[in-house]
Amino acid sequence: MVLANKEMVVYCFDTLLAHYNSEEAAPPAFDEGQHPLFVTWKKVVNGGEPRLRGCIGSLEACQLINGFRDYALTSALRDRRFPPIQAKELPYLECTVSILTAYETANNYLDWEVGKHGIIIEFVDDYNTRRSATYLPEVAAHEGWTTVEAIDSLIRKAGFSGPITESLRKRIKLTRYQSTLFTMHYSDYVSYVKATRGAAPSISGAKLGNQ
Repeated sequence: MVLANKEMVVYCFDTLLAHYNSEEAAPPAFDEGQHPLFVTWKKVVNGGEPRLRGCIGSLEACQLINGFRDYALTSALRDRRFPPIQAKELPYLECTVSILTAYETANNYLDWEVGKHGIIIEFVDDYNTRRSATYLPEVAAHEGWTTVEAIDSLIRKAGFSGPITESLRKRIKLTRYQSTLFTMHYSDYVSYVKATRGAAPSISGAKLGNQ
């Protein structure tokens, strides 16, 4: 099984910096494969709680190299919930890569474990609209939710704004999955690049070290 690792996060940072420099990112130092994956960007300001800046990926298996390259940029620049990440935010960013595994169809909407499983819900609402949404395994635990609270939040994330009833919850088809993940802050990325490539990363001639 392929595990999320440091080189995958480094490649996501490389890809984002290359975008700002209108360059191609250096070839990644991990092996090709096919897995569902997500890229999450968070921003850490003044030592506070990391705040989400973008999170997009694929629930279907995709090529790892192309997938991390595409979703590193999509999640940073085109997550509709947030303005695009700007180059000046780089020193405050942390990146998490997730490799999704062990997909299972649950028996019902409660047949999963907070802190262990990510969940995908699919349902048809009262207006006959098909809806779906997912939370990665770490989300419910981080928010302190129960299984029902996570489900209700995910129903809203899927775009349903009507009353949430037990009847609606019971119509949900739930798929659970697990993941491996690796997180790195920009400062650790800079240290890694200095150690392995001999120079700190830069944008348009400006050094971007720890600020």
